[in-house]
Amino acid sequence: MNVIIVGGGKTGAQLTRQLLDENHHVRLIEIRSEVVERLKRELPEQVVIAGDGSSPNILEAAGIQQAQVLAAVTGEDEANLVITTLARFEFGIPRTIARVNNPKNAWLFTPEMGVDVSLNQTDILARLIAEEMSMGDMMTLLKLRRGEYSLVEEKLPVGSKILGIKLRDVGFPATCVIAAVIRKGKVVIPRGDMIFEPGDEVLAVVDNQARETLKELFARA
Repeated sequence: MNVIIVGGGKTGAQLTRQLLDENHHVRLIEIRSEVVERLKRELPEQVVIAGDGSSPNILEAAGIQQAQVLAAVTGEDEANLVITTLARFEFGIPRTIARVNNPKNAWLFTPEMGVDVSLNQTDILARLIAEEMSMGDMMTLLKLRRGEYSLVEEKLPVGSKILGIKLRDVGFPATCVIAAVIRKGKVVIPRGDMIFEPGDEVLAVVDNQARETLKELFARA
């Protein structure tokens, strides 16, 4: 996969390392000269492109015509929005991802603005903390298809209605798919004969209508 990352801070640098380790073709664009010099010492030199990621010329120099994914992860929301807009509407990049630094700006990061996926770090961290506090509270981990579907997670409390029942016998809504179960820190593949246990973390993909039905199934009897 050909990937362009704009923003060489901690997030961009770590993402670049991870993708290189997975044998992807990556180019990392960074405008700050002192950061560029550090990145060239830490990463293969050909990976790092010095320049403004919101410049079409710099994007072309990074090989944007061959890229399948662009991730804008600078520390400025305005820059990330300009970069993803250029990538989508000027160069036709199939997949664009943008970092949201200020949660108040999250509403701007939409497909209409050229953003397929927006990552609000503050919101993600808050959700992860809330998830660790939760037991029997359904958490929305990800919105899909412009909010029509959600990836949700719930830790089954003692007394949940589905405890001791085989998955095939629960009677989940037709628009609900149990994607995985995490039990004692290990992933359990959800097969028809699997029996739910207290403390199971159930991951499911549901539409908005099925969400409340699923929440009721998971609740205490």
